[in-house]
Amino acid sequence: MALPDLSRLVAEHRPRFRTATEFVEAALRQGILSGTLVGGTPLRQDELAAALGVSRMPLREALRQLEAKALVEFHPHRGAVVASITADDAADISAIRHALEPAALALSLPHLTAADFALADELIADMDAETDPGRMGELNRRFHMTLYARAGRPRLLALTEQHLAAADRYLRFQFAALEYQTRSQAEHRALLAACRAGDAETACAQVAGHIGQAEGLLTAFLGSRSGPSGPEGG
Repeated sequence: MALPDLSRLVAEHRPRFRTATEFVEAALRQGILSGTLVGGTPLRQDELAAALGVSRMPLREALRQLEAKALVEFHPHRGAVVASITADDAADISAIRHALEPAALALSLPHLTAADFALADELIADMDAETDPGRMGELNRRFHMTLYARAGRPRLLALTEQHLAAADRYLRFQFAALEYQTRSQAEHRALLAACRAGDAETACAQVAGHIGQAEGLLTAFLGSRSGPSGPEGG
């Protein structure tokens, strides 16, 4: 797959950033989010460096930053490629989470303690302050699993954590593409408030809504992308 013409991205972004790394990260991020760089596109460093007019050092750092945001993946023998983010995969993960997480919460909620609620509060505060997308994904998983942890069903909890981990790349993508963090945090606070009140019906509805809202926003965004052959250009 050939690298598309990046001249427009270069012209738009080069004047706006002080460092080469910031420029490269912003230009490639916009190219990926707009669909100009479609999923699976190889990001060969020599080719990219020439197209963007930079050396390989800032390019490598920018690619690592984009990997943290789930926009780029590194594969053995292939190097960096644009991550394939698809609505179908997101919907599949969301369907599993819809089945698992309300069930885990309903079992766990009657047994949650003041210490559990305090830890969940701390994790929300940590997420408010966090700027590293990779760390945000870890904190998000810990928050949810804190609320599910007293379900007393080890297999259910293992499956739940597995699919929260699978959803992590989509969460990081949404933070990069949709500035989703503020909305996600508001939903976390509403969920925790319902748990503290012992309102299982509302809390389970909050979890289901949280998962469904994220999927809906992502599906709408992917459907609007301008890749050459649909959302992922192929």
